[in-house]
Amino acid sequence: MNKVPMTLAGYNALKEELRWRQQEERPRIIDAIAEARAHGDLSENAEYHAAKEAQSLNEGRISELEDLIARAEVIDVSKLSGDTVKFGATVVLIDEDTEEEKTYQIVGDQEADVKSGRISISSPIARALIGKAVGDTVEVNAPGGARGYEVLKVQYG
Repeated sequence: MNKVPMTLAGYNALKEELRWRQQEERPRIIDAIAEARAHGDLSENAEYHAAKEAQSLNEGRISELEDLIARAEVIDVSKLSGDTVKFGATVVLIDEDTEEEKTYQIVGDQEADVKSGRISISSPIARALIGKAVGDTVEVNAPGGARGYEVLKVQYG
């Protein structure tokens, strides 16, 4: 059973989504199925089929969340330190082509969100950064082509 690394915030978000799906979404879907069933003939009842599909998707996501939570390896980023990049690090980079500064935190796959600066540990840029220190340069083979970055700052917490 593979452990899934994630930050405390990511773990708490998964637990909250699981709670919501079990305690709020599941009863809502059950009510929708009961209401659609009351309309009569189920073979041509689009509301019933839509509600059953929503139930299937919700139950599938609940199973997935339970699995992720069971396999979670919660890493408290506030207790990490060091000069090199590892899981949980917030890294400030400068693009060597555009001179644009970018800040990323390396997090687990489930909590990655590029728009808010959180990148997955398994992304090409995170894999290139692991083990690097301030002043190091990295070459990243990203989908848009090779990019060069210099590490300006590494911080934890």
